[in-house]
Amino acid sequence: MESNIWIIASAWMGLALLASLLSIRLGISVALVEILIGVVAGNAFGIQSAAWIDFLAMFGSVLLTFLAGAEIEPASLRRHWKPAIAIGFASFLAPFLLAFAFALWVARWDLNASYIAGISLSTTSVAVVYATMIETGLNRTELGKLILAACFVTDLGTVLALGVVFAAFNGWLVLFIVVTALALWGMPPMMRFVIKAVGRRVSEPELKFVFLVLFVLGALAKLAQSEAVLPAYLLGLVVAGVFVHDKAPLDRMRAIAFTVLTPFYFIKAGLFIDVRALVAGALLIFAFFIVKVGAKFVGVAPLTRLFAIRPREGMYTTLLMSTGLTFGTISALFGLTNHLISREQYSVLVTVVIGSAVVPTLIAQRWFTPHPTEPVFVSAEEAVPVIEEASEIP
Repeated sequence: MESNIWIIASAWMGLALLASLLSIRLGISVALVEILIGVVAGNAFGIQSAAWIDFLAMFGSVLLTFLAGAEIEPASLRRHWKPAIAIGFASFLAPFLLAFAFALWVARWDLNASYIAGISLSTTSVAVVYATMIETGLNRTELGKLILAACFVTDLGTVLALGVVFAAFNGWLVLFIVVTALALWGMPPMMRFVIKAVGRRVSEPELKFVFLVLFVLGALAKLAQSEAVLPAYLLGLVVAGVFVHDKAPLDRMRAIAFTVLTPFYFIKAGLFIDVRALVAGALLIFAFFIVKVGAKFVGVAPLTRLFAIRPREGMYTTLLMSTGLTFGTISALFGLTNHLISREQYSVLVTVVIGSAVVPTLIAQRWFTPHPTEPVFVSAEEAVPVIEEASEIP
């Protein structure tokens, strides 16, 4: 079986299809189901990765990161910049510091493993939050756009921390920073030019252009001993304005990612979770979960009051900002791949990340989902129109 690449590909795509069907049936995130299927496949059936699977999984994480950045509307980020920056930064900093301190001084992990713990548990899941917004119709409200903008700030802090803490400061890093800066500056006009000049063709030249830039920046990130998700997220953000008026390229990239790339990433992430380590580390998993979610409440809840967000909407915001999935697993897998954490530590962190994707979201949806027509802020004078007029929506 190991020598027949088609049998291996069939098995992995079968797992991906099963995850999609279960996700539809159960009504939960497909990424979460893929991770759980990876856990079963790795522990019960001994399924392992391969070099070509590793590449697909790696590019899947990079493209998913790019898409997450591209989902942030620049207008929404500008309109809500004060609460978004404050809530998003607190949502990153509080769990990063507390999880790092807990791992270092209580769990007695070494310094690098503690950094990975802090970074992995500082995240907010854009994927989970965005899916929840779509299901509830809150993505077109001011509250939904505020939460999504705050998610961007949190995950930007996570990606920057991952890149800065573990980067090697050498000539390659300088080149990487310079090329990334030039790409961020030139990508929006270049993207508009490519779409206008040769877009909407069967050969998809505009998508190939995006992939080329991601590959080049990923190569430089590797040489600089950094992480390719850092430039991918920033690149997605700067081109988000291009896709506001033309969603077709973004939709096609999303289809490619979720069909043939991200399933390999999330299933592979689940393969490395050792069930025996979960049983042995159950108490530590629970403790880390309390640290992550508790830190999110400490950082975010007071700021919702400070910015006069109504109590129900404030609790909903705090719970959704407590979620984690994509960047948490990316950070933990980065640590495992680079031998910064052990497989047992990886299993603990990814289990906590998965738990934070499920528990706060279920509580938020069950007891605190605001009605789309309710005002966001406490007083009528501070309230922002909750649903934009159709003519204002790009």
